[in-house]
Amino acid sequence: MRINGTLINYYFHCKRQCYLHGNRMNLEDNSEQVKIGKALHEEKGEKDNAEIALDNIRLDKLTDEYLTEMKKSDADIEAAKWQLLFYLKILKDKGILRKGKLEFVEKGKSDKKVLYFELTEETERALQSYGQEIEDLLEQPVVPPVLKKSGCKKCAYYEYCYI
Repeated sequence: MRINGTLINYYFHCKRQCYLHGNRMNLEDNSEQVKIGKALHEEKGEKDNAEIALDNIRLDKLTDEYLTEMKKSDADIEAAKWQLLFYLKILKDKGILRKGKLEFVEKGKSDKKVLYFELTEETERALQSYGQEIEDLLEQPVVPPVLKKSGCKKCAYYEYCYI
Protein backbone atom coordinates (compact mmCIF):
# COMPACT_ATOMS: atom_id res chain seq x y z
CA MET A 1 0.00 0.00 0.00
CA ARG A 2 1.23 3.48 -0.82
CA ILE A 3 1.80 5.69 2.19
CA ASN A 4 -0.85 8.40 2.46
CA GLY A 5 -1.79 11.11 4.93
CA THR A 6 -4.22 8.91 6.84
CA LEU A 7 -1.53 6.28 7.46
CA ILE A 8 0.91 8.96 8.62
CA ASN A 9 -1.70 10.33 11.00
CA TYR A 10 -2.61 6.90 12.34
CA TYR A 11 1.05 5.96 12.77
CA PHE A 12 1.48 8.76 15.27
CA HIS A 13 -1.93 8.31 16.84
CA CYS A 14 -1.96 4.50 17.20
CA LYS A 15 0.27 1.89 15.55
CA ARG A 16 -2.53 -0.67 15.78
CA GLN A 17 -4.96 1.61 13.94
CA CYS A 18 -2.27 2.30 11.31
CA TYR A 19 -1.65 -1.43 10.87
CA LEU A 20 -5.33 -2.30 10.55
CA HIS A 21 -6.12 0.52 8.13
CA GLY A 22 -2.96 -0.15 6.12
CA ASN A 23 -3.91 -3.80 5.81
CA ARG A 24 -7.30 -2.82 4.43
CA MET A 25 -9.42 -3.29 7.53
CA ASN A 26 -11.55 -0.18 7.24
CA LEU A 27 -14.00 0.24 10.10
CA GLU A 28 -14.38 3.98 9.67
CA ASP A 29 -17.64 3.83 7.72
CA ASN A 30 -19.39 2.76 10.93
CA SER A 31 -17.83 5.44 13.16
CA GLU A 32 -19.89 8.36 14.41
CA GLN A 33 -16.70 10.38 15.04
CA VAL A 34 -15.52 9.87 11.45
CA LYS A 35 -18.97 10.88 10.16
CA ILE A 36 -18.79 14.10 12.19
CA GLY A 37 -15.32 14.87 10.81
CA LYS A 38 -16.48 14.27 7.24
CA ALA A 39 -19.53 16.47 7.77
CA LEU A 40 -17.33 19.30 9.06
CA HIS A 41 -15.08 18.93 6.01
CA GLU A 42 -18.05 18.94 3.66
CA GLU A 43 -19.58 21.99 5.34
CA LYS A 44 -16.26 23.87 5.18
CA GLY A 45 -15.69 22.67 1.61
CA GLU A 46 -19.08 23.97 0.48
CA LYS A 47 -18.18 27.41 1.80
CA ASP A 48 -14.65 27.51 0.39
CA ASN A 49 -14.95 24.99 -2.47
CA ALA A 50 -11.39 24.14 -1.57
CA GLU A 51 -10.63 20.38 -1.29
CA ILE A 52 -8.14 19.15 -3.89
CA ALA A 53 -7.40 15.53 -4.81
CA LEU A 54 -3.76 14.94 -5.78
CA ASP A 55 -2.40 11.44 -6.38
CA ASN A 56 -3.45 9.44 -3.31
CA ILE A 57 -4.06 12.42 -1.01
CA ARG A 58 -6.82 14.98 -0.44
CA LEU A 59 -5.84 18.50 0.50
CA ASP A 60 -8.35 20.57 2.43
CA LYS A 61 -7.32 23.99 1.14
CA LEU A 62 -4.43 25.32 -0.94
CA THR A 63 -3.71 29.03 -1.35
CA ASP A 64 -0.74 30.95 -2.73
CA GLU A 65 0.91 30.86 0.70
CA TYR A 66 -0.55 27.95 2.69
CA LEU A 67 -1.67 24.38 2.58
CA THR A 68 -4.38 24.23 5.24
CA GLU A 69 -5.43 20.98 6.90
CA MET A 70 -8.62 21.12 8.98
CA LYS A 71 -9.28 18.88 11.95
CA LYS A 72 -12.37 18.63 14.13
CA SER A 73 -10.32 18.46 17.32
CA ASP A 74 -6.85 19.22 18.65
CA ALA A 75 -6.77 15.90 20.52
CA ASP A 76 -3.68 14.68 18.62
CA ILE A 77 -1.70 17.64 17.33
CA GLU A 78 1.43 15.57 16.69
CA ALA A 79 -0.39 13.20 14.31
CA ALA A 80 -2.05 16.11 12.48
CA LYS A 81 1.28 17.95 12.23
CA TRP A 82 3.05 15.02 10.56
CA GLN A 83 0.12 14.47 8.20
CA LEU A 84 0.37 18.13 7.15
CA LEU A 85 4.17 17.89 6.74
CA PHE A 86 3.68 14.78 4.59
CA TYR A 87 1.32 16.74 2.33
CA LEU A 88 3.82 19.62 2.13
CA LYS A 89 6.48 17.12 1.02
CA ILE A 90 4.19 15.71 -1.70
CA LEU A 91 3.58 19.25 -2.95
CA LYS A 92 7.30 20.10 -2.84
CA ASP A 93 8.08 17.00 -4.91
CA LYS A 94 5.70 18.43 -7.53
CA GLY A 95 7.41 21.84 -7.43
CA ILE A 96 4.78 23.51 -5.24
CA LEU A 97 6.27 25.18 -2.17
CA ARG A 98 3.90 26.17 0.62
CA LYS A 99 3.83 26.71 4.36
CA GLY A 100 1.46 24.60 6.43
CA LYS A 101 -1.49 25.62 8.55
CA LEU A 102 -3.50 23.39 10.88
CA GLU A 103 -6.97 24.63 11.76
CA PHE A 104 -8.90 22.94 14.54
CA VAL A 105 -12.61 23.58 14.10
CA GLU A 106 -14.13 22.24 17.31
CA LYS A 107 -17.88 22.13 17.62
CA GLY A 108 -19.23 24.60 20.14
CA LYS A 109 -16.13 26.82 20.13
CA SER A 110 -16.32 30.24 18.54
CA ASP A 111 -12.59 30.70 17.99
CA LYS A 112 -10.54 28.11 16.21
CA LYS A 113 -7.04 27.06 17.12
CA VAL A 114 -4.50 27.58 14.32
CA LEU A 115 -0.91 26.25 14.20
CA TYR A 116 1.72 26.92 11.53
CA PHE A 117 4.47 24.62 10.23
CA GLU A 118 7.14 24.62 7.55
CA LEU A 119 8.87 21.74 5.83
CA THR A 120 12.61 21.63 6.60
CA GLU A 121 15.42 19.30 5.58
CA GLU A 122 15.19 17.74 9.04
CA THR A 123 11.45 17.06 8.78
CA GLU A 124 11.91 15.68 5.25
CA ARG A 125 14.47 13.18 6.57
CA ALA A 126 12.14 12.27 9.42
CA LEU A 127 9.24 11.74 6.98
CA GLN A 128 11.39 9.40 4.92
CA SER A 129 12.26 7.44 8.03
CA TYR A 130 8.63 7.34 9.20
CA GLY A 131 7.55 6.15 5.76
CA GLN A 132 9.94 3.20 6.03
CA GLU A 133 8.77 2.48 9.58
CA ILE A 134 5.15 2.42 8.38
CA GLU A 135 6.01 0.04 5.53
CA ASP A 136 7.81 -2.22 8.02
CA LEU A 137 4.85 -2.06 10.41
CA LEU A 138 2.37 -3.01 7.70
CA GLU A 139 4.44 -6.08 6.79
CA GLN A 140 4.43 -7.45 10.36
CA PRO A 141 2.64 -10.81 10.75
CA VAL A 142 0.98 -9.77 14.03
CA VAL A 143 -1.33 -6.85 14.83
CA PRO A 144 0.27 -4.39 17.33
CA PRO A 145 -1.13 -4.52 20.86
CA VAL A 146 -4.06 -2.45 22.13
CA LEU A 147 -2.91 0.85 23.71
CA LYS A 148 -5.67 1.10 26.33
CA LYS A 149 -5.83 4.92 26.26
CA SER A 150 -8.83 7.03 27.21
CA GLY A 151 -9.19 8.24 23.61
CA CYS A 152 -9.72 4.69 22.37
CA LYS A 153 -13.45 4.92 23.12
CA LYS A 154 -13.88 7.45 20.30
CA CYS A 155 -11.89 5.39 17.76
CA ALA A 156 -13.52 3.71 14.76
CA TYR A 157 -11.62 0.54 15.71
CA TYR A 158 -12.80 0.48 19.34
CA GLU A 159 -15.14 -2.49 18.93
CA TYR A 160 -12.48 -4.47 17.07
CA CYS A 161 -9.91 -3.86 19.81
CA TYR A 162 -12.08 -4.17 22.92
CA ILE A 163 -15.19 -6.19 22.17
